Amino acid sequence: MTIAALEALTFGLGRLVEAAEAAGHRLCLLTGDRSVYRHELERLQSGALDVVDVDTHDAAASAAALAAVPGLKGLINQTDTWSVPGAHLAAELGLPGPDPAAVRVLRDKARVRNLLHGQGLGGGPARMVAAGPAAADEVLRQVGLPLVLKDSAGTSSRNVWLIRDERQLHAALREAARRPFTGRLFAEPFFAGPLYSAETLSWAGETKLLGVLSRRLAPEPSVREEAAAFPVALPEPDLALIEDWVARVLAAAGHDAGFAHVEFVLTADGPELVEINRRIGGALVGEALCRALRTNVYDAMVAVALGLRPALLDAPAATGPATGFVLVYPDRPGTLTGWSGLDGLSVFPGSPEWYPTAAPGDRLEHVHDQRGCTGIVLAEGATSELALHRALSAAGSIRPLVAADAPE
Repeated sequence: MTIAALEALTFGLGRLVEAAEAAGHRLCLLTGDRSVYRHELERLQSGALDVVDVDTHDAAASAAALAAVPGLKGLINQTDTWSVPGAHLAAELGLPGPDPAAVRVLRDKARVRNLLHGQGLGGGPARMVAAGPAAADEVLRQVGLPLVLKDSAGTSSRNVWLIRDERQLHAALREAARRPFTGRLFAEPFFAGPLYSAETLSWAGETKLLGVLSRRLAPEPSVREEAAAFPVALPEPDLALIEDWVARVLAAAGHDAGFAHVEFVLTADGPELVEINRRIGGALVGEALCRALRTNVYDAMVAVALGLRPALLDAPAATGPATGFVLVYPDRPGTLTGWSGLDGLSVFPGSPEWYPTAAPGDRLEHVHDQRGCTGIVLAEGATSELALHRALSAAGSIRPLVAADAPE
């Protein structure tokens, strides 16, 4: 029997193969670009999974590919981009899966904010915005400063602007008018405080907080994610508050099964939602969860895909090592030729590991959001704070080597 994955996150494919095998199934990956999984595929034994090359943006082609999979029992869909198509495909094939209508709501950040605001779970509504400076006065009237402009269906911190004054607002609206959007441009209030994410697992309305992930962003006005650590050691009252809050938020948003990665700002008045992603966290969050919880959390992903209650809901609190990881970016666009410093990682504490997200020869155009990341350094520690310090130290020794574009 087979479990299929409609694309996947960059890392975690090996863990997913192991989870499928443990459940007595073979994993089949449908992908439009194998290079996304270069690091994971190189580490797997030959023949460990089946890979089907198909245009996953083409629903008909994906449906045909899935129909040809022998003994298909479940469909895993752990990305934002393919969440809605994946839900529809599962329903069409009679496989376990979420309600496509609920997934469409979660994919629209503006709808989620307004839904939660209407139930007293959000600090301010979303306001749709027409790109271009002419919209500035209306945005100021409806939302006020400071505020955030972003794409209602954006990913990887693309098309996000943090606005503190009118000059920044006019500049952002001009820039937005020149950019393509996956969804619609909207404005929301800015919430002051550190950014975190709650990593959760739900089943039949029951939600378990697996832990809280810290997030470090580049200095304003950039919103590029640069580092993270898990699990954050919060005071027990704060942790209980977050666990109760995130369960109510997910229930109100209609997410009742599977992993969720819920980004929030911990303000002086408590948590305020940034966005909900109905998946395990990206980058190395899945690996961090596996290490901290001393189990393969992807077993739960397979269980949900099969329509079964995940055993992870009954697992004890984290007893394993904490991890910190740092994203390594180039200082300018160009063609990646390699990295300096990789051969010296072993001398740093915390057993740092290198997870490349790019390869020599890749063209790096977008260095101000996650698309510009060339690799990630992960390190361990007894606490997330120590692990992050170790990861920052090790990552500071690595430099992406970029060849500038030749003049035309």
